[in-house]
Amino acid sequence: MKFNIAVIPGDGIGPEVINQAKKALNAVANTFNHVFIYKEAQMGACAIDATGNPLPDNTLKICKDSDAILFGAIGDPKYDNDPTAKVRPEQGLLKLRKELGLFCNIRPVKAYEQLIDNSPLKREIISGTDISIFRELTGGIYFGIKELSEDGTVAFDGCSYSVTEISRIAHFAFKSAQNRRKKVTSS
Repeated sequence: MKFNIAVIPGDGIGPEVINQAKKALNAVANTFNHVFIYKEAQMGACAIDATGNPLPDNTLKICKDSDAILFGAIGDPKYDNDPTAKVRPEQGLLKLRKELGLFCNIRPVKAYEQLIDNSPLKREIISGTDISIFRELTGGIYFGIKELSEDGTVAFDGCSYSVTEISRIAHFAFKSAQNRRKKVTSS
């Protein structure tokens, strides 16, 4: 099979992680006779530095024209330590999520018996852990209304979700649970 993959190394450790991820993907391609065509693009602090935009239009086009996106990391201390910055690296990631409808973040946590002794957690605490966290990415905390009083002494960070947003993330969680222990917890 042939796949076009948008590659966004991003910032910080991102380029290093992406180089290793591409090595792993190339091994998969060689083993299973796939062809991966990589097209690099910028997003985040590196994109702001180069273009003034955390998600340049060209990067968005490359992502929309690809079968998959391989993404490294985003952020830079020069933006983290400057609360007055009007343009921030994270804005690129949020826009990409919105534009592509990337609403579901799945974070699996599983303890493999062969690796338990390498965990910083005690065996009796980590043993048997097998959970997945499903997080909504295009509403609520990321896109809610943020306000600051005129005198700067009161802040408001609104967090609202639509029925559609909750339904679709819950659907994924329940569907996944059918192949696991058939349990879902909401918090």
